[in-house]
Amino acid sequence: MFDKFRIKEHMEVVGKNGQHVGTIDEKEGDRIKLTKSDSDDNRHHFIDEDMVDRVEDNRVYLKVDQPTAEDVKV
Repeated sequence: MFDKFRIKEHMEVVGKNGQHVGTIDEKEGDRIKLTKSDSDDNRHHFIDEDMVDRVEDNRVYLKVDQPTAEDVKV
């Protein structure tokens, strides 16, 4: 279990395969809001906190790989 209070703005979010998913803009409740600059459509996308595996080395590692994370971002 990770400490959700360690998730901070500007941290990189990576899939379990180590590929870049996005950069954190801010947290909104139980969701992580990603920056617009990391999206193809210049819009904010969100990832649910329950997809987070761990937080270390100023990165948020997801339980899923990057392609799967891209499919579930809303």
